[in-house]
Amino acid sequence: MVKQRGGISPKRERMFERLDEKLKAALAAVQKPGRYTGGEPGCVYKEKEKLDLRFAFCFPDTYEVGMSFLGMKILYEILNKRDNIWCERVFMPWVDMKEQMQQRDIPLYALESKDPLGMFDVVGFTLQYELSYTNILAMLDLAHIPFYAKDRGEDAPFIVAGGPCVCNAEPLADFFDLMMLGEGEVQLPDVCDTIIQGRREGLTKREILKRLCHIEGVYVPAFYDVSYRPDGRVEAITAKEGAPAVVRKAIIQDMNSQPLPENFVVPMIGAVHDRAQIEVLRGCVRGCRFCQAGFIYRPMRERDADMLSKAGRSLCGNTGYDEISLTSLSTSDHSQLETLLDDMLEWTPKEHVSMSLPSLRIDNFSESLVRKTTKVRKSGLTFAPEAGTQRLRDVINKNVTEEEIERTCNLAFSAGYTSVKLYFMLGLPTETMEDVEGIADTAQRIVDLYYKNENKPKGRGVQVSISVACFVPKPMTPFQFVGQNTEDELREKQQHLLRSVKSRKISVSYHDSHTSFLEAVFAKGDRRLSRVLVEAYRRGCCFDGWDEQFRYDTWLEVFRDLGFDTAFYANRTIGLDEVTPWSHLDYGVSREYLVREYQKALGAQTTPPCNRACSGCGANKLLGGACFDYD
Repeated sequence: MVKQRGGISPKRERMFERLDEKLKAALAAVQKPGRYTGGEPGCVYKEKEKLDLRFAFCFPDTYEVGMSFLGMKILYEILNKRDNIWCERVFMPWVDMKEQMQQRDIPLYALESKDPLGMFDVVGFTLQYELSYTNILAMLDLAHIPFYAKDRGEDAPFIVAGGPCVCNAEPLADFFDLMMLGEGEVQLPDVCDTIIQGRREGLTKREILKRLCHIEGVYVPAFYDVSYRPDGRVEAITAKEGAPAVVRKAIIQDMNSQPLPENFVVPMIGAVHDRAQIEVLRGCVRGCRFCQAGFIYRPMRERDADMLSKAGRSLCGNTGYDEISLTSLSTSDHSQLETLLDDMLEWTPKEHVSMSLPSLRIDNFSESLVRKTTKVRKSGLTFAPEAGTQRLRDVINKNVTEEEIERTCNLAFSAGYTSVKLYFMLGLPTETMEDVEGIADTAQRIVDLYYKNENKPKGRGVQVSISVACFVPKPMTPFQFVGQNTEDELREKQQHLLRSVKSRKISVSYHDSHTSFLEAVFAKGDRRLSRVLVEAYRRGCCFDGWDEQFRYDTWLEVFRDLGFDTAFYANRTIGLDEVTPWSHLDYGVSREYLVREYQKALGAQTTPPCNRACSGCGANKLLGGACFDYD
């Protein structure tokens, strides 16, 4: 939440006056026009005639979702610090606005200038989740930009992509001129400079792409040929035109060298996460075998506590936010977390700013940390045991014991907490119905612990919420080799879990297996699936991550009509020596390590976190040495 936002600024009023009549009419016909007007506090405006490059940052989901995305905020500030580059924001219009734009022939535009995407030099998409893929096509369609890179002429913008889903870029590869592996703070300025220089020299797009492919982490799909075996598996991925055989991700070696954003664009309508955010660390030491982010963002790199506290204070002061989130994959693994909390508690109470700490870990949630977090908020705690039995937690390498779960919950209850949310997954490798029952058993033990705790809040009951996702095998993880449970298997497990929960103090929510199945298909898919995406979009598929918009039957029809076997992608076990669609992309973690971890998983053997012992994953080569000093 923001302390004060005031009324409409004169600048915003003038912006409304400039809006095209067609756009004004469209905005009058939609539910949330604030999604499409721009003019928010913190926006950057520049004189077009002084620019060398214009960059449209596209988030393929609604304004509310995209304005919560920290990556856009970081890159928006980095690019706009350059006098010769202007970065603007673009979001996927909701269905009512999409219809208005199609009916009135309003091309998709950037919020700051209101210029159509076709007027930009570079149009960049972030690939955060597979169910946004049809939205990318919708945004290109609304912008009147051809889907396929091969169909776009010299006057078309460079269409580029980054984000975690680039680790298997292939289902979208034919749509993009280039895709960026790794951390955009490092590579995006170099990409922009190379395009600027190439344009000055009068080079063609292909000539510029030949230069771009030699920037670390830049993947140009057109420079790679893919061949297939008769059974449909990938036979080989071959580089051409001087492109590297393997593309290695770009990485920031020292996070302290990258300044944190000290200003954000503050949304005029509520974002999903409407608060200040500072990234305390990047990467993860845990090695949970299902977690893609834990591997593709390796190795873990911290920012200093003093730097974080100062940046957080400045950010809250500049934006007016009264809540700040200390974000990362593993916030409680920061070596200076308690020092950081002490520093921030020096100023947050005085300035009426609250803190939220996501990604707290069960095994390092100490009494001291409890005391500090209760000064922050006491509404509820969220933990992720992921599996209901110790055997299965060992399979997935969660490195959390039953005793640690109980100890943490007891600490929380003694500190005044009355609500606990637990995240689990169904369909994990080697899972049995006994493991499913273990989820209900774990929740029941926590309920019982509360009522046995002599220091619990007086006169109040406990609420334990179970949120259960369907496991999706992801590239670049040890579980990339396993097939997903079938939808029938997942639904049976969901029903068994519901039958296993006996207490009214426990609530259960679970994800739709249909969307998880589609996510698995595209997570492990190859370049041939671009046809499926285009056809599904043409038949009306869009906003697939939104339950009310998801058209499952249409997807099944498209796969059937085009002759694709979905089980080949989602449910098939991949051979340990098989060429995968992502074999030519290197995120630092070696295939040999992933195979070792997969084999250890089948034996329910754990691997310690990498801040306790090095397991030889290979990510240290990205830093030019060892990740940690273990002496």
